[in-house]
Amino acid sequence: MVEELLGAAAGVAAAGAVYVAAAARVIKQYERGVVLRLGRLAGEVRPPGFTMIVPVVDRLHKVNMQIVTLPVPGQEGITRDNVTVRVDAVVYFKVVDAASALITVEDYKYAVSQMAQTSLRSIIGKSDLDDLLSNREKLNQGLELMIDSPAIGWGVQVDRVEIKDVSLPESMKRSMARQAEADRERRARIINADAELQASRKLADAARQMAETPSALQLRLLQTVMAVAAEKNSTLVLPIPVELLRFLERGDDHTERQTSAAPRPAESPAERPAESPAERPVQEPPKAVEPPPEREVERTIDDIIEDAQGK
Repeated sequence: MVEELLGAAAGVAAAGAVYVAAAARVIKQYERGVVLRLGRLAGEVRPPGFTMIVPVVDRLHKVNMQIVTLPVPGQEGITRDNVTVRVDAVVYFKVVDAASALITVEDYKYAVSQMAQTSLRSIIGKSDLDDLLSNREKLNQGLELMIDSPAIGWGVQVDRVEIKDVSLPESMKRSMARQAEADRERRARIINADAELQASRKLADAARQMAETPSALQLRLLQTVMAVAAEKNSTLVLPIPVELLRFLERGDDHTERQTSAAPRPAESPAERPAESPAERPVQEPPKAVEPPPEREVERTIDDIIEDAQGK
């Protein structure tokens, strides 16, 4: 009798162990358990930890609740300004309702991937090339709204959508490079012109200041000489101020005026420079003296005789 009881107890224990082994389930922290009993949803979603199900009757499906990184294959399209581009993107989403993700849609990952590709092509057709290259934040928000709207009914929430790369044709890349180079050259010329304008204004102010204080020009000259001498060069360049040249020119003009006003001393024949034959003046031949008329000669002699007699 005792042996029969012990055998029965051992059999029950063995059956219980097999049942527990068949019914016991462990759900991880990042998972949720959805139980289908005879094909229908049974109860609430099972939380993480140890749980039990009815063997053969229940089926436990584990749904991952982590954020999923889903790369979107590159999509080719024509932008609104008729430029062919190829755009790659990535979608970050997670399951917020395990039961809906399992029951509402057959494969929520595949569904999100197809929705992302369709939305990406739609965004490419509605955007300009400049928006794809520079205004990506706005496009990312538009993609997120387009994907998240149907995904909410699937128990999936889209956290973020990012455009990874925009591939352009080689001809378009060369055109954009030339445009960027021309724009940079334009800005460089404007900056150089602005710098020249500011420098000219400063030089004009300095010139007015030196004109009011002439000694400042001399001090500036000495500073320049010191700066050149500090380089230990064998050749020393000494700049001459323009004001000094003007001063010397005024002195020469004053000396010439004094010299022209003073009388010139007579030159002796010895001091006169020898003249070359070419420089000697051409002497004209003496003209024949015409004799005075006879009447005038006679009158002159009579006058002389009268004067002599009177004396």
